[in-house]
Amino acid sequence: MIEIAYLPGRGVVEVAGEDRVSFLQGLVSNDVTGAAPGRAVWAALLSPQGKWLADFFILADAERLLLDCARDQAPMIAQKLSRFRLRAKVSVRDASAEWHVHAVWGGVPQPTPGNVFAADPRLSDAGWRILANAPMAADGTAAWDSHRLALGLPDPCDMETDKTVLLEAGFDELNGVSWTKGCYMGQELTARTKYRGLIKRRLVPVTISGPPPAPGSILMRDGIEVGVMRSSQGAIGLATMRLEALAQPVVLEGTALTPSIPGWMRLG
Repeated sequence: MIEIAYLPGRGVVEVAGEDRVSFLQGLVSNDVTGAAPGRAVWAALLSPQGKWLADFFILADAERLLLDCARDQAPMIAQKLSRFRLRAKVSVRDASAEWHVHAVWGGVPQPTPGNVFAADPRLSDAGWRILANAPMAADGTAAWDSHRLALGLPDPCDMETDKTVLLEAGFDELNGVSWTKGCYMGQELTARTKYRGLIKRRLVPVTISGPPPAPGSILMRDGIEVGVMRSSQGAIGLATMRLEALAQPVVLEGTALTPSIPGWMRLG
């Protein structure tokens, strides 16, 4: 059965102008040329040191690119991108007031005039993203969170600004990084962590037996910190955990958190 979830916590940043693709290409982690009507690109904006600042889906609509992002990050994304315009023929603005973001899964949505839609580029089971001029359903944030957490998909609330490294959060396996497109801001650290095998922890799904720990809760085992709790919904969540701690559950105040590694995730 097809499910449509309106996501009021998502916003949209518009990048328009004839240089929009080349402009964004030098700033984000993925190949922007892959964005086309019906086809989205998932990418991240990094600090010069290669740490996560924001991530978004890039959808193409006629003469503009629309960045489906966390609503509370849209002003920051628009501001940071605007700083790099220089002489590029491009305009950047927060267009969140004009668009309503939806996630759809369990079937293929029917195109509607005026809407912009594309498949979620991370996993086929993730479904579709739709930008519409008005809400198409009730607030479905909880249902979407249950769906994405079951697949092990991160949300901006699962990352830490200026701390998270992309490969810790699955951006490699989930098609969020291009290794061939050329330079972009933060590329050096991203490449180094891949080719030198420097990843020591991962954002992984956990099944929860007991009351879910609050986001940010420190996970301890034998007096040693092994991870940090991120978002959760019901009996499933995400936690950033050290690789050596994934073999057995972690118990926090009577709640057992058992890592459940999805098939798409490569831990080697």
